[in-house]
Amino acid sequence: MIRRLISVLLLSFLALPVAAETKSMPLNMTQGVTRVSQQVYDLHMTIFYICVVIGIIVFGIMFWAIVHHRKSRGAVAASFHESTKVEILWTIIPFVILIAMAIPATTTLLAMEDTSESDITIQVTGSQWKWHYNYFNEDVGFYSLLATSSAEIENERDKRENYLLEVDRPLVLPIGKKIRFLITSQDVIHSWWVPAFAVKKDANPGFINEAWTRIDEPGIYRGQCAELCGKDHGFMPIVVIAKSQGDYDSWLKKTKATQQAAYEEEQRLLSMQMPMEELMALGEKTYLARCSVCHQPTGTGIPGAFPALAGQGVAIDPAKKLEHISIVVHGKKGTAMQAFGPQLSLKELAAVITYERNAWGNDTGETIQAAEVQAVLNGKEL
Repeated sequence: MIRRLISVLLLSFLALPVAAETKSMPLNMTQGVTRVSQQVYDLHMTIFYICVVIGIIVFGIMFWAIVHHRKSRGAVAASFHESTKVEILWTIIPFVILIAMAIPATTTLLAMEDTSESDITIQVTGSQWKWHYNYFNEDVGFYSLLATSSAEIENERDKRENYLLEVDRPLVLPIGKKIRFLITSQDVIHSWWVPAFAVKKDANPGFINEAWTRIDEPGIYRGQCAELCGKDHGFMPIVVIAKSQGDYDSWLKKTKATQQAAYEEEQRLLSMQMPMEELMALGEKTYLARCSVCHQPTGTGIPGAFPALAGQGVAIDPAKKLEHISIVVHGKKGTAMQAFGPQLSLKELAAVITYERNAWGNDTGETIQAAEVQAVLNGKEL
């Protein structure tokens, strides 16, 4: 019976690495799609096999000793003291094993940290709870937010295949180029993690960490924030679309044109008076997408955490209209209220503030125009 048990244990050890690589047992590390990610996977498996061999030897000797030197067979415990040879052996053998493990580990770590001679540099900035991507030397930048609907999150409709792993604006990269990431944060510690690239770096406020990747094949690759960063930590997905160089160049050209057109539209809005109906419609859409998580769809807030906007505070006081604009644009220090000035267009900012001042029975009758928001962005005093 004991011999059969030992045989089963040994076979389990031998079969585990093979089983771990099958789809029926998705417990192993992701192999990834880059050369570095494959190095990381190979290192992982090398260390794993070394541990398996050590386990087989150690437990094999232990079980053999238990079986062959049991009391029922008349075994008598030997009485002996220290052995210099044994002391030397159990010092040298682990040392050699550690050196054998350190060489490939060091090689892989050096490859992971080598951000030199990059072709493209992208700044990745985490904030509660979204990512901002800025392409250096290209005048292209945008925020990437969760695209999963609140109805799916609240189980009001069926969840899609990429539930909580879909965004409105993915990061687009070319294949075959070395991409350097400069990773930082606006508020708390986040972590930018894409398993397929073997890239996982903390985004620390006030610091910049570096990482890099070179994608070999076009495709869509997903990740998420891997550092507990607050109540919506689970809603910070990352989506990267890798395109051929030609497709990437076309996307970059189109994105530049779109952002330039948006800037020109904002400048045009500065001399316009948008009607209440238009502002309220856009304001409701913007509020539900950006503000309702904290202040709630009904404007009632969360007591002790996020103040209510319905029927109280700056949202209903005519004398505090400028302060209301400033809080939305610049945020509020010492609180969870972040600055939306860099995130939203002038039209969206004007609309959402107008909505907050007229929804839920607030009914101030006031409209906020783009020129007023621009004045606060330019530093108009309260």
